[in-house]
Amino acid sequence: RGAPPGGMAPAAPVLLLLLLGRPLLGAPGQGAGTWSRFARLPYPQDQLFLHDTFPDGFLWGAGSAAYQTEGGWRQGGKGASVWDTFAHRPATPPASAPPGPTGGDVASDSYNNLFRDAEGLRRLGVSHYRFSLAWARLLPNGTAPINPAGLDHYRRLLGRLRELGIEPVVTLYHWDLPQTLQDDFGGWASPVLPQLFSDYAELCFRHFGGLVRYWLTMDNPYVVAWHGYGTGRLPPGVQGGPRLGYRAAHHLLQAHAKVWHLYNDHFRPTQKGKVSIALSSHWIKPQRMTEKNIKECQKSLDFVLGWFAKPIFIDGDYPESMRSNLSSLLPEFSEVEKKYIKGTADFFALSFGATLSFQLLDSHMKFQQLESISLRQLLYWISSEYNNPQIFIVENSWFVSGSTKRDDAKYIYYLKKFIMETLKAIRYDGVNVFGYTVWSLLDGFEWHRGYSIRRGLFYVDFQSHDKKLMPKSSVLFYQKLIEKNGFPPLPENQPIEGVFPCGFAWGIVDNYIQVDTTPAQFFDSNVYVWDVHQTKKLIKVDGVFTSRRKRHCVDFAAIRLQISLLQEMHVTHFHFSLKWSSILPLGNLSVVNHTLVHYYQCFASELLRANITPVVALWQPMSENQELPVSLAKCGAWENPETVQAFVEYAKFSFMSLGGHVKFWITMNEPPVKNLTYTAGHNLLKAHAKAWHLYDKEFRRSQKGKISIALQADWVEPACPFSRNDQEVADRILEFDIGWLAEPIFGNGDYPQAMRAWLHRRNSVDLYNFHLPYFSEDEKKLIQGSFDFFALSHYTTTLVGWEKEDALKYDHFLEVQMINDITWLHSPSRAAVVPWGLRKLLKWVKSKYGDVPIYVMANGIDDDHNMVHDKVRVYYIENYINEALKAYTLDNVNLQGYFVYSFNDRTAPKYGLYSYVANQYEPKPSMKHYREIIDSNGFPGPETPKLLCPEEIASCPECHFFRTRKSLLAFVSFIFVAFIVTIFFITYYSKKVERRYK
Repeated sequence: RGAPPGGMAPAAPVLLLLLLGRPLLGAPGQGAGTWSRFARLPYPQDQLFLHDTFPDGFLWGAGSAAYQTEGGWRQGGKGASVWDTFAHRPATPPASAPPGPTGGDVASDSYNNLFRDAEGLRRLGVSHYRFSLAWARLLPNGTAPINPAGLDHYRRLLGRLRELGIEPVVTLYHWDLPQTLQDDFGGWASPVLPQLFSDYAELCFRHFGGLVRYWLTMDNPYVVAWHGYGTGRLPPGVQGGPRLGYRAAHHLLQAHAKVWHLYNDHFRPTQKGKVSIALSSHWIKPQRMTEKNIKECQKSLDFVLGWFAKPIFIDGDYPESMRSNLSSLLPEFSEVEKKYIKGTADFFALSFGATLSFQLLDSHMKFQQLESISLRQLLYWISSEYNNPQIFIVENSWFVSGSTKRDDAKYIYYLKKFIMETLKAIRYDGVNVFGYTVWSLLDGFEWHRGYSIRRGLFYVDFQSHDKKLMPKSSVLFYQKLIEKNGFPPLPENQPIEGVFPCGFAWGIVDNYIQVDTTPAQFFDSNVYVWDVHQTKKLIKVDGVFTSRRKRHCVDFAAIRLQISLLQEMHVTHFHFSLKWSSILPLGNLSVVNHTLVHYYQCFASELLRANITPVVALWQPMSENQELPVSLAKCGAWENPETVQAFVEYAKFSFMSLGGHVKFWITMNEPPVKNLTYTAGHNLLKAHAKAWHLYDKEFRRSQKGKISIALQADWVEPACPFSRNDQEVADRILEFDIGWLAEPIFGNGDYPQAMRAWLHRRNSVDLYNFHLPYFSEDEKKLIQGSFDFFALSHYTTTLVGWEKEDALKYDHFLEVQMINDITWLHSPSRAAVVPWGLRKLLKWVKSKYGDVPIYVMANGIDDDHNMVHDKVRVYYIENYINEALKAYTLDNVNLQGYFVYSFNDRTAPKYGLYSYVANQYEPKPSMKHYREIIDSNGFPGPETPKLLCPEEIASCPECHFFRTRKSLLAFVSFIFVAFIVTIFFITYYSKKVERRYK
């Protein structure tokens, strides 16, 4: 969503390729350039979502493994595997594990539901299905005799796939070694295994090869060798240490090469298939970008992926970093073996995701660097390191909690991230990826994690008898993605051209203006003598005074500076808040800070002189006492009804003191609904309404201003767009976050019905004690309609769901799970940059509250004092304004103004358009970019009609005399100029005559 205006155009992939070049033909060690390359990619353009499609003919599929899904462990003559034995050991399940099965005896019961699984594949629309053959189902003892029932099962599966036009991608060995081979020979620790594996492969090629074009000899040999025979964490559970782990890997490589040559020599000419090995890897990033750390990252990949990839794809031998670090632990290949192993893969089959990453990667193999999940960088590294091979991603995804049912939002957004990174690797980096496989088709037994997590597209109730497949939200996501072959550009993702209407308010926000009431030197009535001989200082003369002149606004240097910065920005409006606690320290009119009031008067009048409209908020809550006078804060703050009347008195004083200069009022700016009790909100609404009516009755006619309340309004989007439950959650949060205060004012005078209903349910069912107060009929009439416009502050968008996934981000009272779309651009503070959320919000306000005039009173994002991150703000401002333009132009939203947050870093650190360093203000590039948009009044294009706007004049009482007497001023100016010219000629000729007489 939201392709950026001014961001990456459709030609962006070509542009980035021109800038960065495609990967060179690789060689061992060339992958080390990956980290520095990605560190210098154009930011934030490279991080933006890429709306594009995959190459024609790209393969989309799903996968599964026999032990994880088949079940039927004693059916049809199947023999025991090492995983059967391992899972049957007496063990205490982890406390977090849900009740139910602990091994793969039944699992998803795919053995008895072959057509059920095939129907799931048909529904997805995949081009291929990766599955594994259970060695012990075909050869119960690992060697002859053959089990006919096993042959028949896989023939039926392959036949059904052919009927559906789905390409099988078949794995010969996915960790489930026949137990007999472990008992009799010691499994992969034995040099006998490669030949036995070749015999098993020959059986499979002979019986199934006519139906299979893609073969994988084995899956993830790193896990089999290291954790099966080294650490013993996984079956067969041999704790043989590193030496035995490296020996098992040696035999796995020999076995793979033997099978590849078997197929190449005897089956390829007739079956015309391809053979590879599924290699798994993590990704690693340096703690700091130093040469040493990058070498350690390279070593980490050598020790996990390169351990198997380099012998197969480069030269038949282990990586040099392993050779130099492991000495005699690492077995040797003969020269003959090296030649035999080298080149034994027809494509690079990659497995990446939750099986290895952050789970089965030994910590010492990270070499003190940081594990990451960047698939794109791994793809580039493989391309650079191994001669730009054709890459087939044969396993990829993340996981959700085992308790999550069908709305698997977290899974969707990881899937979206990985597929997006694959697309960027193809389009931006020139990596040759030809297929992608989601793991997995259906929920199953997740190895060492049992049933505590789920990775399937289809939900399986493991407690049920029939084990029906129920599509999750991820099925709909993946289905649509396959249909579109990626993420094609859509009209709503494209920027539009156009301009805002005449009189559109272009503004900037400062929470509180810089107040410096230090008197100028001209206001000092004391007399001083300069001691020029000794101290060189001014010495005050006691008892001697000059007459004190009247204060003038020009006495405040701080005002002149701030006004000049605002003028430089070309804004038409400036929004700031008064400090109630400073103006009326005691909360009433008994003590008034007249100096501060005079300062505010001067600031507002100087803004008007500069043709900038002041937009003034009476109250904005801050951390200390919520910016209330201390006496009110200590007496219950907004919980106390007396605060209502105190606010009205303060509002009246402000209208009387500043109303001559201020025509644009905000009663309350961003009331903190997240930290507001229902009683406090109740009183706050009454205070706003009374202040509005006060202005309406006593000041509007004479001051001719407008007044409303400004609410914080971030958009809330259902995490699963196809889920009715998630939509209900999103609607609920919008009512609690925005509707709570908006509905009484802009709607029917009372709180949202959905809010009352939810609170009633929670109080009655779950024994909560949260009560929403009731308004009297008179109070409803008082509050309803107490607005002149709808003012909102909008910063970001949040995804919400109903399935509890992460306890730290789950709101138990509202039953809402916060979700993060990891493909979104984020600020340094992790605020999501989601421009389309603003447009959706504006449409929502219009749909609920009618054609009310709307002002976006604050919209901004943070940086970290790094100019690189100001580029994010440039992108943010341009794209949010463009979405606002769409709302105005395409959705007919009555949008009348837009304000950026914030003015400068001094008053709002990290959010300013001006930096503040060493007492100096410096404009950031984002300020200049905003100015350009203001000057253009939007985004005019070649076909945009020219907008002829009458001259806009701010309301400046002091300037009225001059504006209404322009002809008189012109005449006086002419007389003055004529007088000066006359004096000049008289003086000139007088001197000339005088010289002549001399």
